[in-house]
Amino acid sequence: MIMKRFVLALDQSTSGTKALLLDAAGRLLDRRDLPHEQIINDRGWVSHDPEEIYRNTVQVLQTLITENGVAHDEIAALGISNQRETSVIWSRKTGKPLNNAVVWQCTRSSGICETLSAYGEEIRRRTGLRLSPYFPASKFAWLIRNSSPLPSEELCLGTVDAWLVFRLTGGRVFATDYSNASRTQLLNLETLSWDPEICGWFGIDPVSLPEVRFSDGDFGQTDLEGFLACPVPIRGVLGDSHAALFAQGCLSPGMVKATYGTGSSVMMNIGNSPVRTSDALVTSLAWGMNGTVHYVLEGNINYTGSVIKWLVDDVKLLDASRDAGILAEQADPSDRTYIVPAFTGLGAPYWNDSVRAMICGMSRTTGQKEIVRAAEECIVYQICDVLFRMQEESGITIRELRVDGGPTRDRFLMQFQSDMLDLPVCVPEKAELSGIGAGCCAGIAAGLYPEDVVLQGTPLIYEPVIDGSLRKEKLEGWHEAVRLLLHGGKE
Repeated sequence: MIMKRFVLALDQSTSGTKALLLDAAGRLLDRRDLPHEQIINDRGWVSHDPEEIYRNTVQVLQTLITENGVAHDEIAALGISNQRETSVIWSRKTGKPLNNAVVWQCTRSSGICETLSAYGEEIRRRTGLRLSPYFPASKFAWLIRNSSPLPSEELCLGTVDAWLVFRLTGGRVFATDYSNASRTQLLNLETLSWDPEICGWFGIDPVSLPEVRFSDGDFGQTDLEGFLACPVPIRGVLGDSHAALFAQGCLSPGMVKATYGTGSSVMMNIGNSPVRTSDALVTSLAWGMNGTVHYVLEGNINYTGSVIKWLVDDVKLLDASRDAGILAEQADPSDRTYIVPAFTGLGAPYWNDSVRAMICGMSRTTGQKEIVRAAEECIVYQICDVLFRMQEESGITIRELRVDGGPTRDRFLMQFQSDMLDLPVCVPEKAELSGIGAGCCAGIAAGLYPEDVVLQGTPLIYEPVIDGSLRKEKLEGWHEAVRLLLHGGKE
């Protein structure tokens, strides 16, 4: 009998595609990465080429397998985590995209949301999500209106996971999981199925949407375009933030994590029943596993790590993102510069698509280091805003914050996060937990891993050290900057 010794995991993120190799104990052995183009036009619309993403997916997985000498018949399963709200349209017959993907950050469909404003409260009641161009429903509607016309039964609309599953299985499986489906603004949280009335409001025929399956369900098999002699089952599919929550071991109500990437997702596990809150936060599904579903409260922030990337690529204040924390530590501590990074509007808890970014509070002595520090600090402030609101509306006291993503290697950023929250911040040994979470889900479903495989390693813990009065002063300064942006400084 052939021994299964490996699990493959794919983390398809906003900026690139990562392939991970996990061993029989769920430990990360190796990874390969490929970036993809960020297509931004003069109107600020953000797009990706779905074909490039698929080509990169196949290439990074093939390279990882080859360069590690993995025997094809030793691979137990493949798990997929993905950038969630990014929306794809393609032909069911040809498997080819009919347009570029609309990236989750892009607000080009705001006009469609405006025409449906009368349905906003009912949409939020049924789906847990406030009416916003952030979510795929309006993005799908925009894509239908701006792509080559096809009959509904020949059309596929899906998030990136559904696109990759469709292509990896040669078009045999058109499916998504509960975590991704719950972020489309088309899934009814009570019935756990596509809501036909909401679909109708957006002009979407449910026949064009993927089948919704459990996150640890059967998503077919792939041979990576004929590369694998033995096809591998796809047994774990999760949105990237949900996969990170799973890998962090946030399996009980009240446990919280924040993912630091291009943007950020802050999530609280709330158990087996949805909790209704104000429209500052959203309710969605954490995952569906072992025949049951779990829910989360979530706040989404459009610009966190991408603020540092902006300093590198566009403003040219940094040579590389990894230098940000080093420079921030050298900044004048008395400087009170704030950056509010509303490049395409503010996400949670403000949800204002019309405002644009602002730098304020600069003095004549504000220089490179101070601006870099302000960019680092704005990441922390935004996450604090979400967590403070989450604690207030859930009635649950947060005891610690578990974090993941590449920026968690930034010591200045993590210490400042702990200082502003006045809470311990726990950084896992491995930063890339989205892919690991999907891989562990797949490994568990395939019978290779025990259910507690994700609970490994000793985290690095940052404890708050800042004086309480300084914390209060800094947070008040941030909130004044936000008020200035939103209301001209008026309440």
